[in-house]
Formats: sequence, C-alpha cells, structure tokens
Amino acid sequence: MPVRAVPNIHRLTLALLAALALPAFAQQSTEQVDASGKSVKTLDRMTVTGSRIRRADIEESLPITSITKDEIDKQGITSAEQLLMYLNVAGNSSDNLASNAGIVNEEQRGNNGVSGANLRGQGADATLVLLNGRRVATHGLKGRAVDLNSIPFAAIERVEVLRDGASAIYGTDAIGGVINFITKRDFQGAQASAFFDYTEAGGGNIQRGTLLFGHGDLDRDRWNAFGSVSVKRNTILRGSDRDFSNTFQPERGLSPDTRGTPFATVFSLGTSGVGSTSMLRGGVFETGNPTRLTAVNINNLPGADGCEAAGPDMGPYAYRIWNSPGSKYACAWDYPAAAVIQQPQDSVDFIGRATFRIGGTHEAYVELTASEVDVAKTFEPNQISSSTSSAATALGPSTWYPLNATTKATYDRVYDALAGYFGAGQLNYGAPIAYRWRCIACGPREIETTTKSYRFVAGIGGMLGDWSYDVGLTRGSSKSESILGTGFHFTDALKQVLGSGLINPFLAPGQEQSAEAMAALEAASATGVKLYGGESLVTALDASISGDLGFFSLPGGNIAMAAGMDLRREEFRFDGDQREVKRTVFNAPFDDANALGNVSRDIKAVYVEFQMPLLKNLDLNLAGRYDDYSGFGGTTNPKVSFKYQPFESLLFRGAYSTGFKVPSFNQLFNGISEVQYTGLDLADPATCPGGRANPNVAGCEVIRPTELFGGKPDLQPEESTQKSFGLVYSPMGQFNIALDWWEIERENTIRSAPRDTLIQYYDLFEANWIRDAGGEVVSIDRRYINSGGSLMRGVELDANLNGELAGGRWNVNLNGSYIHQFHTKALESLPYSSNLVGKYVRYYNLPIRWKHTLSFGYTRGDWSHGLYQVHRDGYYDELPPSVSNGTYIPAQWKPRVDGYTIYNYNVTWTGIEKMKIGFGIKNLADKDPPFTAHQNDFAAGAAWEPRIADPRGRAYTLMLEYSFW
Repeated sequence: MPVRAVPNIHRLTLALLAALALPAFAQQSTEQVDASGKSVKTLDRMTVTGSRIRRADIEESLPITSITKDEIDKQGITSAEQLLMYLNVAGNSSDNLASNAGIVNEEQRGNNGVSGANLRGQGADATLVLLNGRRVATHGLKGRAVDLNSIPFAAIERVEVLRDGASAIYGTDAIGGVINFITKRDFQGAQASAFFDYTEAGGGNIQRGTLLFGHGDLDRDRWNAFGSVSVKRNTILRGSDRDFSNTFQPERGLSPDTRGTPFATVFSLGTSGVGSTSMLRGGVFETGNPTRLTAVNINNLPGADGCEAAGPDMGPYAYRIWNSPGSKYACAWDYPAAAVIQQPQDSVDFIGRATFRIGGTHEAYVELTASEVDVAKTFEPNQISSSTSSAATALGPSTWYPLNATTKATYDRVYDALAGYFGAGQLNYGAPIAYRWRCIACGPREIETTTKSYRFVAGIGGMLGDWSYDVGLTRGSSKSESILGTGFHFTDALKQVLGSGLINPFLAPGQEQSAEAMAALEAASATGVKLYGGESLVTALDASISGDLGFFSLPGGNIAMAAGMDLRREEFRFDGDQREVKRTVFNAPFDDANALGNVSRDIKAVYVEFQMPLLKNLDLNLAGRYDDYSGFGGTTNPKVSFKYQPFESLLFRGAYSTGFKVPSFNQLFNGISEVQYTGLDLADPATCPGGRANPNVAGCEVIRPTELFGGKPDLQPEESTQKSFGLVYSPMGQFNIALDWWEIERENTIRSAPRDTLIQYYDLFEANWIRDAGGEVVSIDRRYINSGGSLMRGVELDANLNGELAGGRWNVNLNGSYIHQFHTKALESLPYSSNLVGKYVRYYNLPIRWKHTLSFGYTRGDWSHGLYQVHRDGYYDELPPSVSNGTYIPAQWKPRVDGYTIYNYNVTWTGIEKMKIGFGIKNLADKDPPFTAHQNDFAAGAAWEPRIADPRGRAYTLMLEYSFW
C-alpha cells in the first residue's frame, strides 16, 4: 500500500530526468602558476556533501562542518567514534563502546562492539553514513546502523558533516543529517605513521600504525593505484581502574541495587511453598521492628565486622534509597564499577583504489575497503540467585547451600550468626540456605565479537561536454559473530556443582575456592560457544549527471541541474543458537527469539535538483526524490533551500525538507524477548494510578513483571519535517560567524512501547498488561509500536577570528550547539510534553542545553600549536527512587549534575623533511567526569555518564609520520 500517493505526472517527470542521468563526481582541481613560477593546485568546482550540483561556493549555501585530516590528527582523534564524541552537532547518545559495555536494555540489545553516528539527537538509524559519497552496509548483528569501527579512518582525507536533512538527495533515512567520510582519491609514494595515546593513570591505551603506498601519475601515466593498511588496538579500561567509578555513595543518592555479593546474602522466599523449605523460612523479625526481614548478610548484623570487611567493593545495601526495609541488614556489591569502561578492541582495515584515465575527460575506478574488528565486551561476574521469579536469573532450590559433611563448618557459622541475633526459633536448621551470590570465581562475563566488513565499488565518471557524470556499482557486507568468553557456564553442570556444596558462597576475605571447586567450574565452562551471528548486505547501482542548463537562464545566471537514480537491495539475516544440541548456558543472552532468515527489501529511487539563480544575490535550490520501498510503496520527499546575499559580507540561508524512514528488519521481524523488570518503583496502574510503587498505599505494592520486546510486521514508516534558517557574517578576512537555527519534527515514531506511556494511558493500553488467572500482572507487552512523535529545535554556532603575531598566524574558533527545545508526545492526538532539555533521559540521546569547543591555534615556521576547551553543560539528574516518591532524601543529594569542561593541547613539528611529529596532552587538568546518581540497572556508568564524559583522564599522545618518497 503506498504511503504517500505520487501523481503519475510527478513519477513521469522524475523518470525522464533519471533517464538523462547516468552520486556526483567528488572533486576536481586544476594546476595554476603563482607569481614565483611555482605550480600550485587550486580548487575548481566541486560537489560537497548535501548537493549533487558541482559549484565553488556550496559550503556557504549549506550548513556543513568539514574536518580535515590535519585537524583530526591535531586533536589526537584516532577513530570515527572519538570524532563523533567531539562533534558538537552529534547527539549525546549511547552509540559508543562505553555505553553498551554490559547487559543492555531494549533497542541496544545486540549492539555488541557497535559504535554509531547520531546527529542532532535523532538516532544512529536516522543518520546517514557515507564513505566517499556512497552507502555502507549496516552492522551485521543489528542491521540498523553503520558501525563506525569499520570505517578506514586512518586513510581519511576529510570528514564532511551535513547538518541538515538530506532525504531529497541521498535517501529517506537522512533525517538527522549526513556524515561523509572522504578518503584519498589518488596517492603517489609511501608513507608510514604511528599514533600512541597513553593514559597517565593506566588502562585504556590506544595504539595505531598505518602504511600508505601508491604509484602512477594520472596525467603522465594515465593511471594511479594506492592502498592503505591500518592496525589499531584499544586496551581495556576497567571501572575499578578509576576512583570516580564507584556507586557506593548513598549519601549522594547512589548505591548499587543488588544483594548478590561475593559473600552471599541469605534470602527468604516467602512463608509458604518453596520458601518455607529454606533455612530463613519466611523471613525473620528483630525485637521492636515490625518489618519482616527477607534478605540478611551476616556481616551486616549489629556487632559484626560490616559489609566492607566481607570482601572487596562490598558495602551495606541502601535499603532506604531502594524502598526495601526488608533488606535492612543486606549487603551490596559495586557491580557497575566492575564493568568495563573501554572495551578492548583490535582492528585492521584496508582501502585500495585504482583509477584509470580514459581519453581526456573520463576516469574509471575500482575501490575496495575491508576491515576486521574484534571487541571483547566484558562485564561483571554472574549473579547466582535463589529467586524463582524468573528462569533467566534463577537456578532454583536444588542449588541452595546444603548441610553436609563438606559444608557443615560454613553452614553452622551462618546459622549461628543468624540465630545469635534473631533467635533459633525463627530459623530452620538443616534446611538448605537460599542466597544471592556473585560468583567471583566464575570470572567476569565476556562476549567476544568479530565483525568482518567489505565494500567494493566499480564506477566511471567524468565529463560529457559541460556535464559531469558518475556511475557506480556497489556491493557491501558486514558480517558479525559473537562468541562466549569467560564467565559463562552450562546451567545443568552449574546446578550440580552448586547443589553439592562443593562451591562455598560464604568465603571470608583472603579465602579461595578449593581446587576441586575450581575444576568443577572449569568443567562447566561454556567458553567458546557461539552466541549468535548475522550479516547485513547492500547492493546498489547509482548514477548521476550534473551541469548547467545553458539554454535556460535567469537574471542571476544559468540554471544548474543534477539528476540521478539509485537502485538498491538491502539484505539481513540473524542467526540464533545454531548448535545441534542446545544445552542451556546460564544467563547467556542467546536472543534466539530474534533469529531471522534472509530478509530483504528493494529500493528504487530517482531524484532531481535545480540550482536557480533568481538574482545575482539570490539562489533558490529545489530538489525532490521519489523512493519506492518493496512492502511499503512510494514516497516523494522535496527539499527547498535558498541563499540570499544582500551584501558581500552577509549571507542568509534556509531550507525546508521532509523525510521518511521505514522500519528496520529487526523492528518488523524480531521475535519476542523477555526481560525481567528489576526495579522497585513499579506498581499495577489498574490499582495504583500513576504506577508508582508505595508500600504504604494499598494497591501500590511493588510488582516485577517480565517485559516483552520484539517486532511487529504491521509497523508503518515514520515521517519527518526538517526546517532551518541561518546566516553567515564575514565583515573582514579575519573574522566570520555562522548561526543556524533548525527544527526536526518526527511523526508516527517507531519505538519500544514506553513504559511511562503504558502507565499514563492505561485505559488505552490495558491489553498490554498481561495478567494471570488471579489478575496479577505477569508481563508487559512493550513490542515496537508507531506512537506519537518528537520535536527538537536548536541553534548551531561557528565563529572564527584570525590574525598575525610575532611572525606567525593565530586563529580562534568557537563551535557550539544549543538545544532550545525537545518535546515528545505519546500519541499523535496529544499535545507535546514539557521541555526535556537539560533533563536526564535514559538510554538514548541526553539533551543537554549547550556544548562547545573553543580552540586557539598558533603556527609559526615548522611549529603548530593548538589549545582546545571542550565543554558539556550540566543537567538535572535522574531522581533516586526514594526521592521520587518522597520517602527519603539523602543528606548530600543534589538534583543537578555539574557541567564538564576539559582542556587539550597539542604541538606539531615539521622541521625534518618528509617527517611530521606531533605531541599532545588530553585533559590537561586530569578532570574526572561529574558525579551522577542515575540508576545503574538501566544505564552504563558507575557514578558517571559515558554519553557526556571521557573517563580515561589525562593522556599523552604521540604521532609520527614519515613519507619515504
């Protein structure tokens, strides 16, 4: 069924224009001679990201950020992920390796080893990533966004960021903008470079080595071929390596919500049923306290040595913060700090290109890029839980600590401690002990992901008279697989060894498991089991033509036109558990429900663009694109932009465009996945309006249902509208400033059904609350839906000032992004929410109000210096559970997270011929990330926010580059 009906005359017009066409030629330069007689290259007409029309002044007409290789090297940036973290136009999102280092939630599932690009906070799947003007296959495990780790970053010549919607030019999914990584087109000689980035505090070091070689002069030999090979390594940075990574700060509102500790916490599971067979029975009471205690760690009893003495990174469970008075004497373990801040990563990438000149104006070319990226996602050891509420996290009563000859001494020590305080009459001697325990001996959990990518392009381009043309055939693939590393064990074997009592969950500090216990764990290990794999493929044929319509002119000059076509097939598959014998692995996220066979879609598109100089100082650009998606029908998306220059020093520009984004394969076809809700803040909205748990209100008791996630084949596409208006003011050669206002509105947005929406509009979504025969909520259906929309507005600033000083040149640049408004609505018929700017948002984009980079550079002779200030605004933090319901306010809790400002410095020297040496210091003041009390069950970062800050601390960089000839 067509999504947007397109009149036949429009289709015919676009088809005729496409018939004329055969992406646009990237760049052309000409040789000129300066006054001294030296040959110099000057830029002729070129196509910059955002338009298919070649012209010299395009960067004035469009809001484009262009970053050269030299600027990237000066800032010590070694990867596309790092570049996106520094770009102010990029959203503060979870699309980096620090934010998805552990067990992640909702749409981040399957993002093992993925780094995404997210412009203006619209999401990685709404930002188009190009390599030399053409698409790249999305990541093999997720199929929604391009993995930036696969980009051959060391061979980059420049990066162009179009800060504007570009659906009319590049495709319907370019809602947030376009990032175009542009590599060299030809190269002669040989060059070697090495880069080192080492932290002062240790851990998280980065090394990269690159070889670049090429031969052949296009003008003389009529051919050129070059290749680049780069090897890169990121070493691991653990949370325990940084003092600020510490969630035991209850006085500030932060404490880990776990009672699974290296020295086990004893649990009761109820007064009847399976719980009554445990030693703690249905809980215990202390004198004068009417609250039933259901979780007790003997180290936290009055008179004991305390949780801190029981093991590393242990402390009292903050029962007031978590509204859990039954856990008054429980202990907690700092599991968020046990996560990995920077995942270890090894990568190798290659890019090769050969160009052949045909005649005087045509060039044929082939290009191959390939990469292999290995990432080890490492997070805290498994929690062995006695809870029977979820098969995913429980091993059951057969694993409780028994009383036998092997265990008697330890069993009696636990029993005596409990009986000595609560009295033996409340205990059941001889019954096994139900507990929660963090199996440190099992080792940290590790998932090793290998992604192999390639892209092959063959094309021809050049001039047909006064018209440039380009035709290309592309085939790209991203193939990934994830393998279980340490920390995972087969459930049946683990149950057996736990139930035997061979493993002791009540070891005192300094004690170790017996050799027999370690041998049993090793025998149960699931290391090497393939978790899942997938592949994303893209095959495309594209063609374009661009030139002036000399037969038709306007007062400002000739009309320029570009037209083209794009035929593309996208394919995706995701393997679930492929083992013949599917032996269960405890807590391994196999994601079997989301297994997909080969699914595909075909896209056929034609587009046209006109540059119309209405007056000498007024240009109008009209562009339109028609896309036909198999299964969804056709959509036409226009773009209208203008450039008005009333004075030589002042330019106004603006644009209006629409976008259209079809659901991803995962959103359509994923199976149902169950995730246990672990918070203590949820109540049944049928009996507790607002769904906020409060044990003092009848009907508002805590519920912990499973949440169901998955795809829906009946999803409809999203639609969007983008607007922008800006000015460029350049009163003198030493100063210029650009200001651009923008707005993006999205409708019919696709997202996992928000829990808050299901609660607030319970009457509309009652069917999403799945109940058992007794009416208790057992599951919440949070599968993808089309629901509501979003509205975001902001202003972007770029200002430059330069001059001469002491025989050298200096320059100051201020680049900033100001988010003015961010609103969402749960349903199309509802008004937008209050402004979310400057407020904590889980998982996705964190909409801070202001971020900027202020740089000062000075160049004299062979020396070049740069000093950079990088700033991120503060924001209002997520409320701790006890603060949100008003039951308890920690003494030092404050609602606002501080801003984050660091300074970087670099110096480059070129005093030796053919050599460049660079040295830099990142985070000169060694500033820690600001403290945040966000709930760690739902987001990464132990007391810090990986979407905002760099946790590595002060680091030193060294860059060496040598050209052999």
